[in-house]
Amino acid sequence: MTNFFKLLRFELDRFFKLYIVLIVVTIVSQLAGLVIISKLYMRRAREEIVVNQNSMESFLETYGQFSLANLTHSLWFFGPIALCIVSLLIYVFFIWYRDWFGKNTFIYRLLMLPTERLNVYLAKAMTIFTMVLGLVSLQIVLIYLEMNLVRLLVPRDFRLDLTIHEVIRSFDYFNILIPDSFLGFLISYGTGLMAVFVLFTAILIERSYRLKGVFIGGLYVAASFFVFISPLILSEIFLPRFFYPIEMFLLEVFAGLIVMTGAIWLGYYLLNKKIRV
Repeated sequence: MTNFFKLLRFELDRFFKLYIVLIVVTIVSQLAGLVIISKLYMRRAREEIVVNQNSMESFLETYGQFSLANLTHSLWFFGPIALCIVSLLIYVFFIWYRDWFGKNTFIYRLLMLPTERLNVYLAKAMTIFTMVLGLVSLQIVLIYLEMNLVRLLVPRDFRLDLTIHEVIRSFDYFNILIPDSFLGFLISYGTGLMAVFVLFTAILIERSYRLKGVFIGGLYVAASFFVFISPLILSEIFLPRFFYPIEMFLLEVFAGLIVMTGAIWLGYYLLNKKIRV
């Protein structure tokens, strides 16, 4: 276990600089975006009310009250989130291929460490998972900060104060990134972790069999996806309206556990039997 945490810390340290860049870009973009959007809103309000002599009620009827939803619907908000998601998706592949194609082929030294090779596999997966949780936690803190900043930038009569749940619902993908229940958290992040394990194992298949491995790895990913959605296929095509919702949920959980366990076992097998150092 000690070796696993050492590997986890090592992998986190290797991504730390880029991780800080993502954090800074997210903070600066969202806070700057909120200031700019709110200033533009208040400038428009002054033009309509002071210059054009329209009433405040007329302005609010036309433009609506300002809320944090004005920010969440803008590129200032979802742009850095998309950047973080794309960066982490790329890093799922980079975290392995850097070790093979980087300076001095570091993978050979990594796999020769006096520890179970599975620890290397699990440490890389938990690195991705930890970074995702860190960015999501940052976003929750930012939302609370932005809610208070709105109160400073926009007068009470012109703004609509939203709760944290209303802000989350105002951004379509937040229900996946920030579920509103512990069960939703387990579903969203359990599925994401399963996908990381499947991709890791596909990479190891490619590294084990090289050119043939690209085709085999693609088939493996497709087969894993099929197993995962097989309860839905069974329910929709072969046994429509046969299962209760709770039964469908349990079948999906079981299918996900099969896929995840199979990915970890196959990754363990490849690291110990097929990949040579």
